[in-house]
Amino acid sequence: MTNKSRSVFQTGMHPSICFLATILFLPLAQTQAPAEGPVVKITQEDSSIKFGVKASVSIEGTFDKWDATLTFKSTDPTTGVLDVKIQADSVNTGSGFKNDKLKGKDFFDVEKDPYITFKSTKVVQTSPSSFEVDGNFTIRGVTRAEKLTLTESGGGTGSGTIEGTMAFDRKEYGMNSGIPFIRIADRVEVSVDLKAKRVSGPPLNFKR
Repeated sequence: MTNKSRSVFQTGMHPSICFLATILFLPLAQTQAPAEGPVVKITQEDSSIKFGVKASVSIEGTFDKWDATLTFKSTDPTTGVLDVKIQADSVNTGSGFKNDKLKGKDFFDVEKDPYITFKSTKVVQTSPSSFEVDGNFTIRGVTRAEKLTLTESGGGTGSGTIEGTMAFDRKEYGMNSGIPFIRIADRVEVSVDLKAKRVSGPPLNFKR
């Protein structure tokens, strides 16, 4: 028996199997890892989340406590995922009476559902600086699909602003009541003004 034959029998593996294994696994070792996306930080100090609803007495305000993250799988901005989490009891209309009514069971019901959230599921670039962001919006424990329209500035420079608006029907989320002596429309508009900064990774590649 030759040395070559002896080595094959000793390993218990047929030469063709050895060759096939080499062909299958060699490309894996040579494949480069996919390019990672940038790491972006949203600074709350310079950002805001506001809301407003048409009423016989002005009802508009901000949320003082919230957190937002923006992550990317690659340098393609449409791979981004926007995740916003708002503490509902941080609503601030400038009026203690309005704040208390909005925190109550007829509206945000903060004791039962303390958070208002939006998590994107799809991003579509509609122009060089604007995007449509589909996502799941949750308030009062009710989740529905909504659309956020965003406009960015400073793309590719490392820092910039993301401004956007979203509108929803409050009655679709169980907010069917009103406020005494105040007529309130059903449509609620939310606006975001987020300051973002790339802290590491490559810049985003926007389609121009």
